[in-house]
Amino acid sequence: MSSASPVVTTAELEKSKIAILGYGSQGRSHALNLRDSGLDVIVGLRAGGATAATAKADGFTVIEPAEAVKQADLVAVLTPDMVQPDLYVNAIEKNLKPNAALLFAHGFNVHFKTIAPRKDIDVILVAPKGPGHLVRTEYEIGRGVPCLYAVYQDVTGKAKEKAMAYAAGLGGARALLIETDFKEETETDLFGEQAVLCGGASELVQKGFETLVEAGYRPEIAYYEVLHELKLIVDLLYQGGITKMLTFISETAQYGDYVSGPRIVDAATKERMKAVLKDIQDGTFAKNWTAEYKAGLPNYKKFKQADLDHPIEKIGAQLREKMVWLNQQK
Repeated sequence: MSSASPVVTTAELEKSKIAILGYGSQGRSHALNLRDSGLDVIVGLRAGGATAATAKADGFTVIEPAEAVKQADLVAVLTPDMVQPDLYVNAIEKNLKPNAALLFAHGFNVHFKTIAPRKDIDVILVAPKGPGHLVRTEYEIGRGVPCLYAVYQDVTGKAKEKAMAYAAGLGGARALLIETDFKEETETDLFGEQAVLCGGASELVQKGFETLVEAGYRPEIAYYEVLHELKLIVDLLYQGGITKMLTFISETAQYGDYVSGPRIVDAATKERMKAVLKDIQDGTFAKNWTAEYKAGLPNYKKFKQADLDHPIEKIGAQLREKMVWLNQQK
């Protein structure tokens, strides 16, 4: 895979009508950035919803998803993963023009074949590597968030150019465009969320908190040591990798890192990470998640409530009320 040339424009889409389906964090940012880049954007949403009101307030033409698809040369599917298969069947499959482009920001449904795109359309992916609000704010100040892009199906011979033009419209070409494929984007994204960013990090924080409190330390102190200060370390990692983190922590912290880190995350942990990755690669996770969603999310709701009820959440809420800077951000 190769990094794209920094000279990428929206030219391939300048005569196209783009329909954005979904107006959450990513959908709104995509629509605003593309419009501000001079592209013709409409928004496809069910009438009467809160997001429809927001899109109208932002000055967009808002119509039913099926009608938006009929008018579009490129349809960007920016709804949650689990509602996309029904959306495809009910609004997209019969309405999308031949040779039009179907774009996703995450390859889940195409890669795991819960959506089978028609054979007469381009199927592409553009995935900004940042949350929607960052995609928007970076664009507004003249910068951009790096984007992954990929082609799953190219019937026009222009699929790659369309994906890159869309990424340029988001501001991604101002930063970095990285070519990938649907398999790589989907599997690495799921693994990162599960093993490190969400699952791994939250479990590490909770278990660290429990260890200190069970040993007799005050929960307020435990909260600061294992959760609050995590942001300081993550910010350093984000800004300059492990090199910068090691530069800005004490020698004592560094030595503790070297001798104790491998005691917590060891070879056995890595083997369990490999098992998580295998479940993602062979479709086990996708199958289980799809079944869970269709069953009404019973385990999902139970797991989520357990996290919300964890003692670190109660003490954290109390302590954050005293953090004036957080209240100002709200």
